[in-house]
Amino acid sequence: MGSALLILFLSPVFLTVALLVLLSDGAPVLFRRRCVGAQREFDAFKFRTMRRDADHVLKRDQALRDAFRQNFKLKSDPRVTRLGAVLRKFSLDELPQLINVLRGEMSLVGPRMITAPELEKYGEHQQLLLTVRPGITGYWQVYGRQEVSYEERVRMDVEYIRNWSLSTDLKLLCLTPWRVIRGRGAY
Repeated sequence: MGSALLILFLSPVFLTVALLVLLSDGAPVLFRRRCVGAQREFDAFKFRTMRRDADHVLKRDQALRDAFRQNFKLKSDPRVTRLGAVLRKFSLDELPQLINVLRGEMSLVGPRMITAPELEKYGEHQQLLLTVRPGITGYWQVYGRQEVSYEERVRMDVEYIRNWSLSTDLKLLCLTPWRVIRGRGAY
């Protein structure tokens, strides 16, 4: 219900961002990221923030690939468009994940969504992570963002799952807009 209301309320933002992506770098407007979830793998939707040939750029550059394998994210990623950098800074690229919430694949609050290769980084906590749906926002997204190591991300996700409570989720939902507006720690 919450995701449906947010999609309706934010539809002008959806349309504006989609149009900006289309005008600045062409189609496709959405990017599908294959992620692991509580029941199965699914395609998480995001507004496209990278060049259309982003996979080829990564494939051609060994140093870039090695840096990517460490954190599954690059701080100064040459594949990100100028508009994409702005969308990422304010987490606007994540808005289409409300569709994933509506479809029951994600939750508004939960651990960070990850790909199958990232699951290995969770070591002994892999099965625990797969017991809950990933969230659009969560403990790591509010308190860590990109300013912490991958090991710290894992620790934050595990702590969130083990200590889950409705009051924690409500607090994280209330803090998320402030963190997004500040735009710190996102790239």
